[in-house]
Amino acid sequence: MEKKTIAVLFGGCSSEYSISLKSGHAVLSNIDKEKYNVIPIGITKDGRWFRYDGQLDKITEDTWHEDKNHCIPAYIVPDTAIHGMVELRKDGTAFTRLDGAFPVLHGKNGEDGTVQGLIEMAGIPVMGCGTLSSALCMDKYRAHVIAEEAGIAVPKAVGLKGDLSEEVLHKSVSSLTYPLFVKPVNAGSSYGISVVETADKLKEAYDLALEYDDEIIIEEKINGFEVGCSIIGDGNGREIVGRVDEIELFHGCFFDYTMKYTGVDSKIHSPGRLDPETEERVRDAGRVLFAALGCKGFARIDMFLTPEKEIVFNEINTIPGFTSVSRFPKMMAGVGLEYKDVIDKIIEYCLQEDKA
Repeated sequence: MEKKTIAVLFGGCSSEYSISLKSGHAVLSNIDKEKYNVIPIGITKDGRWFRYDGQLDKITEDTWHEDKNHCIPAYIVPDTAIHGMVELRKDGTAFTRLDGAFPVLHGKNGEDGTVQGLIEMAGIPVMGCGTLSSALCMDKYRAHVIAEEAGIAVPKAVGLKGDLSEEVLHKSVSSLTYPLFVKPVNAGSSYGISVVETADKLKEAYDLALEYDDEIIIEEKINGFEVGCSIIGDGNGREIVGRVDEIELFHGCFFDYTMKYTGVDSKIHSPGRLDPETEERVRDAGRVLFAALGCKGFARIDMFLTPEKEIVFNEINTIPGFTSVSRFPKMMAGVGLEYKDVIDKIIEYCLQEDKA
């Protein structure tokens, strides 16, 4: 069988650039090169694109783009006749047909549907969620609207936009009960998120969130703990659902950036400490949300579980952290998939879905 050519995109013009380097390195280090021709495409923090054929360790060190001997300007082009990428080599222009593109880009300009739109315009199958579902899942406010329509509970919240006076801000949240979470609508990795215990801290938290997006969601705190559900699917009902994990916080009520990437003051139980019936209910809710938001390829669905065992939607990560020790692969390990098998299944499901 002819080997498929898959481009793996890493880095990206995003505040989550450094996290993407780690995830991209892990994918590139573990993807089956006997099965696929793999083309690494790195995107610098300031938005320059290169085909990179140097040492993979330089990716995590963030020195890959300094290696001029192994960086060639290269771009996916929205021309279905090319169906791939163009490289601007010293000896001329070269075109490469791609059978698929695997964006391992977290946050804006990578997880929000923008690069997915470019890939789809080129006629190339995306290894992951498409343009619409990526944009919807990245948008915390609109994702909540759809989740509620699908029958899944969501936190009570308001959506706001732009710079607001303190008076208008307080009036806007008058129907909510403190403590409140103030979040940028389109951001990830807990950037710009604050927990506000009292009204006098609201404006400061709102202004911080505005540094990451001009739309803000303010929602009531849910009593309980966070659980996650990971799914690989073809978008047509054929799915692999991982074991549910659980986040235990030792202090506070917010799984912030430091906790996520250092493990300080928190512990992730994978699988979570749930009884079988509750775990299956969480997995079922994950399936409903995966379908309702039009996901395919893979996604991690984050939910809260209250003391009364009510499931409340938090958010969907269409490109979650993807190192071998990240939550998504760990949940899949719980159902017998090794890390390399997770990558292979995502590619297999997306290529089959496109072919269908």
